[in-house]
Amino acid sequence: MYTIGEVAKLLNISTHTLRFYEQEKIITPERTVRGDRRYSEYHVQWLRFVIKLKETKMPLAQIQEYASLFLQGDQTTHKRLNLLKNHQDHVKNQVQVLMEIDDMLRKKISAYEEYLRNQDFN
Repeated sequence: MYTIGEVAKLLNISTHTLRFYEQEKIITPERTVRGDRRYSEYHVQWLRFVIKLKETKMPLAQIQEYASLFLQGDQTTHKRLNLLKNHQDHVKNQVQVLMEIDDMLRKKISAYEEYLRNQDFN
């Protein structure tokens, strides 16, 4: 079991973020008799998944919906699957846009490098 500080350090996020995720019902850590939060390896894996969803621009509301559906049990499997498939489509679109931008940048950089090489000969 991990403390909130240990999880924050492990995942490179703030304790404030962890408290926010708890407030937004994205994660529910266990509590000691004193009320201190404790996170299991399962919680850490879930948080890694949440972080990746956020990095790919999944809105917080969708992450909350996914978490809520998960807690409701197996009868929500189709809804969770559809939510993830829709997000995967969004990620594929992001990848395509990034590849197009990379191509544009590569051409622009090449043009500048060519220009500078020609300037060196003058």
